[in-house]
Amino acid sequence: MRRFMIGTLTLFGLGLAAGPLAHAAGDPAAGKTLFQQKCALCHSPEKGVNKLGPSLWNVVGQPAAEVPNYTFSDAMKNSKITWDEATLDKWLTNPKALVPGTKMIFPGLPNPADRQNIIAYLETLK
Repeated sequence: MRRFMIGTLTLFGLGLAAGPLAHAAGDPAAGKTLFQQKCALCHSPEKGVNKLGPSLWNVVGQPAAEVPNYTFSDAMKNSKITWDEATLDKWLTNPKALVPGTKMIFPGLPNPADRQNIIAYLETLK
């Protein structure tokens, strides 16, 4: 059996065994700038600081609608999603398509690189 190592990803023949990938493909510094331009009006990157939207501190890997002291829509509470890289990418593309009935009014980011940069930045908020 052939075994190939790619970062933390190991490929065994036709099967896959994968460890967690460290970070989104984006640039966290560029993501911070985009966050400040596109997200910071409604969201804080600081722990426990909610604005019009919930704090996004430590959001990556967390279940949706579990930020303390924030009132989420019923749609978000019932979404049963976890904020991983793939889900965040879908959310940042079109929030209302991912969670119909969300109260978030953001129209989405059409540029995949912008989304990856913001996700990479969100991953630093720990």
